[in-house]
Amino acid sequence: MPFPVTTQGSQTQQLQKHYGITSPISLAAPKEFDCMLTQKLIETLKPYGVFEEEEELQRRILILGKLNNLVKEWIREISESKNLPQSVIENVGGKIFTFGSYRLGVHTKGADIDALCVAPRHVERSDFFTSFYEKLKQQEEVKDLRAVEEAFVPVIKLCFDGIEIDILFARLALQTIPEDLDLRDDSLLKNLDIRCIRSLNGCRVTDEILHLVPNIDNFRLTLRAIKLWAKRHNIYSNILGFLGGVSWAMLVARTCQLYPNAIASTLVHKFFLVFSKWEWPNPVLLKQPEECNLNLPVWDPRVNPSDRYHLMPIITPAYPQQNSTYNVSVSTRMVMVEEFKQGLAITDEILLSKAEWSKLFEAPNFFQKYKHYIVLLASAPTEKQRLEWVGLVESKIRILVGNLEKNEFITLAHVNPQSFPAPKENPDKEEYRTMWVIGLVFKKTENSENLSVDLTYDIQSFTDTVYRQAINSKMFEMDMKIAARHVKRKQLHQLLPNHVLQKKKKHSTEGIRLTALNDSSLDLSMDSDNSTSVPSPTSAMKTSPLNSSGSSQGRSSPAPAVTAASVTNTQASEVTVPQINSSESSGGTSNESIPQTATQPAISPPPKPTISRIVPSAYLLNPSPRSSGNVATKMPSPVAAVKRTSSPHKEESPKKIKIEEQDEISEDTSCIDLNEHEKMETKEQIETEVNVNSQTETLQATSLQAPQKTPSTDLSDIPALPANPIPVIKNSIKLRLNR
Repeated sequence: MPFPVTTQGSQTQQLQKHYGITSPISLAAPKEFDCMLTQKLIETLKPYGVFEEEEELQRRILILGKLNNLVKEWIREISESKNLPQSVIENVGGKIFTFGSYRLGVHTKGADIDALCVAPRHVERSDFFTSFYEKLKQQEEVKDLRAVEEAFVPVIKLCFDGIEIDILFARLALQTIPEDLDLRDDSLLKNLDIRCIRSLNGCRVTDEILHLVPNIDNFRLTLRAIKLWAKRHNIYSNILGFLGGVSWAMLVARTCQLYPNAIASTLVHKFFLVFSKWEWPNPVLLKQPEECNLNLPVWDPRVNPSDRYHLMPIITPAYPQQNSTYNVSVSTRMVMVEEFKQGLAITDEILLSKAEWSKLFEAPNFFQKYKHYIVLLASAPTEKQRLEWVGLVESKIRILVGNLEKNEFITLAHVNPQSFPAPKENPDKEEYRTMWVIGLVFKKTENSENLSVDLTYDIQSFTDTVYRQAINSKMFEMDMKIAARHVKRKQLHQLLPNHVLQKKKKHSTEGIRLTALNDSSLDLSMDSDNSTSVPSPTSAMKTSPLNSSGSSQGRSSPAPAVTAASVTNTQASEVTVPQINSSESSGGTSNESIPQTATQPAISPPPKPTISRIVPSAYLLNPSPRSSGNVATKMPSPVAAVKRTSSPHKEESPKKIKIEEQDEISEDTSCIDLNEHEKMETKEQIETEVNVNSQTETLQATSLQAPQKTPSTDLSDIPALPANPIPVIKNSIKLRLNR
């Protein structure tokens, strides 16, 4: 498959057109060395599967043609059933449009296709999810058909002859749909409902991007390289607070506007140059926003106070303009900016012939980067429930990251976008578990030898949010659980397979499986000493004292009239966190001036706690004097997050008993293993005895009866409270900081 490299001769006519909201930084034409570097870049990209074979591309075109014919046929049938004139039926039209990576021309092997079904005004959305759904069901090539009608953007998902396709629906205020319809026309949005406008947005944004770049071939090759780099460096995930495909496309498009004559090798370098020095939260704009007088909400921090909170705004070019990066947090922006700087340093070396392109795509080892991690686990009893539960938990992890970075002692909370299968808690029990890993960087403390950090509220408010949404959306099932725990770097090998942890150049993201933990492995059960366990909301609260293991995990005797919204009964723990000296790395330097548009940054206040918990009256203290010599990179944050100065529930506990080990425990042996088992049981027993005698407070928890008996009014936005108060023990993750 040929990959064109456009040079100066074929671009002279395009230079007459002005792209972007500012003039270009450079009009320099590519040199022979640039062309050679671009060819090397293409050869480096090929083994990663970013280019699809011509045969596969033709297969996609054929499948989309079949789907387009089905749409036309279906719309004719609907038109006939509604007794439209024959002259209208013959020309009624209907069309499948594509958007996303396929429309941009940067899709990879095996990637899905985002499609939009556009229908005339007499075809209802209900028709799309009934008669068209049935029509798809009758097709032999269609597998895994499912409709998600209640989604924010309603969609039909299917696998058509082996290709995954997501189909949205938009009903235009037109009698017929012409073949040459241009969806960029703003007048098409008049008199449309909001769901149709949302569905059209993907196509309109994609088409605008392609019209706003000087050279599409150079744009595509550059975007392929940047997307691969982002995925390899674990910063490609809109849902987790990094950037998604459309955001990366707009950053590359802006780079192309600033260097309209440059080819891919130069554009990749300039991409890192521009955005390693970009003064966030100044927005990235591909064109000047236009007023359409359709009264649709658009991104405008001058008008909308909430828009001032956005940390890394990248604004879509199509009306209504929106910020595609509203999920970005202080931590994720810090991580991405640091990656931009490192990318600049590497591409500087490549341009000086001191490195090859392969160095840019080497995957950094996330599990060696930090000394402390939070492992978050989601479990469900069946595979189907796991898919739903994992989807919900993953969509809320950015809330947990936000909570952690608001802690005054945490500088950075970096979530790895890749999830992993987790070892079973009980090998004899049918259970499906998924885990995510969050790296933590703690601030260097001053004027304090030892400082306690309480992550209890950060974890608990996150789990409460997830459970509440699952209940309100009627998705929650028994035994859906969330658990979180703190682990050190040297404990990760007991949770993750070696090929994930080892320093490697070849990145493996497929086929990862975790075997069940053996006796010498890290105890990942709910009663481990530094874990936070949140059993299912419908688990009955045990009224008798905890057993010697320190955890009931919801295995309680029947209590028909009492249910709890979020019950946790794990013991708290304190873990020693030696402070890490930080050093700031910088990228390349340049005298080029990068044009930006100023907006006023704003600081988001921390969420107010809505559910109170009870602090266990005892917590364990495991000091570990030996600190690691590993040095983490400190990344400056232009907009500081609001920090909590203390735990919201610090004074709730009537008394605390610290149980300190006399012997020093090194980091290598801080992990719980078989040799420590008896010692831990003793600690847990002491804590249990203290908890029995401690005073308890009560929580008005969410009432969760059996699903079939729960009235719909109980699953509104504000969960109903039960008549009887329920005692709930607060779970804790506490750490002690040593200077």
